[in-house]
Amino acid sequence: MFHKILIANRGEIALRVLRAAKELGIQTVAVHSTADADAMHVRLADESVCIGPPPSRDSYLNIHQILAACEITGADAVHPGYGFLSENAKFSEILAAHNLTFIGPSADHIRIMGDKITAKKTVKALGIPVVPGSDGAVTDDVEAKRIAADIGYPVLIKASAGGGGRGMKVARTEADLAEALSTARTEAGAAFGDDAVYIEKYLEKPRHIEVQVMGDGAGNAIHLGERDCSLQRRHQKVWEEANSPALNVEQRNRIGEIVSKAIADLGYSGAGTIEFLYENGEFYFIEMNTRLQVEHPVTEAITGIDLVHEQIRVASGGGLSCTQDEVRFEGHAIECRINAEDPRTFTPSPGTITHFHTPGGLGIRVDSGVYSGYRIPPYYDSLIGKLIVHGRNRVECMMRLRRALDEFVVDGIKTTLPLFQDLVGNPDIANGDYDIHWLENYLAKTS
Repeated sequence: MFHKILIANRGEIALRVLRAAKELGIQTVAVHSTADADAMHVRLADESVCIGPPPSRDSYLNIHQILAACEITGADAVHPGYGFLSENAKFSEILAAHNLTFIGPSADHIRIMGDKITAKKTVKALGIPVVPGSDGAVTDDVEAKRIAADIGYPVLIKASAGGGGRGMKVARTEADLAEALSTARTEAGAAFGDDAVYIEKYLEKPRHIEVQVMGDGAGNAIHLGERDCSLQRRHQKVWEEANSPALNVEQRNRIGEIVSKAIADLGYSGAGTIEFLYENGEFYFIEMNTRLQVEHPVTEAITGIDLVHEQIRVASGGGLSCTQDEVRFEGHAIECRINAEDPRTFTPSPGTITHFHTPGGLGIRVDSGVYSGYRIPPYYDSLIGKLIVHGRNRVECMMRLRRALDEFVVDGIKTTLPLFQDLVGNPDIANGDYDIHWLENYLAKTS
């Protein structure tokens, strides 16, 4: 097992990793920008190192500074959390060159899954169902028209190196195609330094369903069920739950078995998430995230398995703590992402939190790194906490969530708590009757 883990992240995920490491008896090192000197994970870590000024490129993305912090503190492993350097293959390779363990998959697997075209080819060969579309990057409009005609309109143009909805455009007719291609390429080049795009069939009302997997790098893998992440705004997840209201046990087991076998065959190590669009009983692969997900707590709630413990265990050579037969799914869990944003306009709302009170009681968990008197800096993601609620079934979970939202108090800034109070009382949400477009349509009607 590791002696000391450096946590190369900030906010609630840095605190989440710190807690897991402490439970395993591992010393922790927090790195931070000057803007995060008073952060909770910095206060609780065994050691802390300032790695630069507020801009991420000068601190949390500064590989040389993180390496220096490892050397100063004697850390022998690095946990990247999510975002920042968590899916950076070069970072993983540099750590290995300095005899430091990256708590995550191999650089090769990060690189393969980081390119959407390569990822799609790889998982298709492993037996995972994919969305009909081009086999690779589309380089000219003539080829694009042929492919679109073959799979049928509407089609989706997507950036190969993309994420977060950037470099993504819909063409509903052949007349729309040329402009959609041009715009997607321009956005992709500006956002990712790579203007390669590909074409997929556009699904009209799909759900976004992802499967959590863990591999040991030696040909063994398990799945930990699915999460439904269909409530999204601008391709950013807002509300996640497990299990999905749309799936039955047979569908859940079928896709889980397909995915876990593929991950085992790939020789994948650590935590990963296979993301799908789901429509009319069929799953279509869209991407794989080779890291811990923001929404991982809902999986922990229904399985009782600590995913960060598993990450650390696998990275240290200890293998998986259980077999597939030992995984048990109990009850239902929902996560709400609480952001420092105006609940109607979603404009960021940095500032000082004057009062912070979290709900409690059976089945309630709050992952947050903020506290009363904490000043939210304007430089980073607006996520300030996650409310995770677990119940014996979805009805009990929703009732508990309603009560927990009423108890949650954050004063001094605007947050998205009122949005969730609206959602939990909506009949469509109560019935689990929603798709990836539902939330944006709802916001457009109520604005």
